[in-house]
Amino acid sequence: MVDVAVLPAFIAVILLFLIPPGPDMAFMVAVGLEKGSGAAVSAILGIGTGMSLYAAGAVAGIGRLAEEHPLIFDLVKILGAGYLIWLAIGTIRSARRTTTTHKSNLTTRPYVRGLAISLTNPKIILFFVAVLPQFIGDAQNTALQLAMLGAVNVLMEVILYGAIGVLAGTFNARFENSGRGGAVLSYIAAAVYLGLAGVALADVVSGALLP
Repeated sequence: MVDVAVLPAFIAVILLFLIPPGPDMAFMVAVGLEKGSGAAVSAILGIGTGMSLYAAGAVAGIGRLAEEHPLIFDLVKILGAGYLIWLAIGTIRSARRTTTTHKSNLTTRPYVRGLAISLTNPKIILFFVAVLPQFIGDAQNTALQLAMLGAVNVLMEVILYGAIGVLAGTFNARFENSGRGGAVLSYIAAAVYLGLAGVALADVVSGALLP
């Protein structure tokens, strides 16, 4: 009922999308640096949940909705940028309050924050809408084929970005008893958030200026 012969090519395309740094990868690095490996695992599960929702939307026909309402993508980008700026401000405030230990309340709910980051990343929507339909192959059941492709994509991102977040968390473990070291990690995380927000807003502005 499904065509698994398309998987090697599909996986190669996924890697081309995942390897370049993006909002999800940067968020995982920031969470790992700020809060450690445990928070990174929770965050990637949140991201995976958000991706699963988009995969379900692709199967349900989200492509047609995106074509009929292109401004939705700009709105999502703006909301995502605002959320990233809020994260950056909270991280900076936390770093300034740090004294002898590095404790932050910003990532006390990493799963929820990971879910929000994923849902406000329009590139995920574009991927599912534009890429998945290209790998239907000879599948007899289109919906089931899309569901399989979506599951493979989610699993790959969870494994790859989860490993990156856990690796970043090892640096947090080294500095968790150092107030100054922990503050530095928080400032790095805040810079990542602000950079991502800037990229998102630049995309919206450049899109608006194009004829």
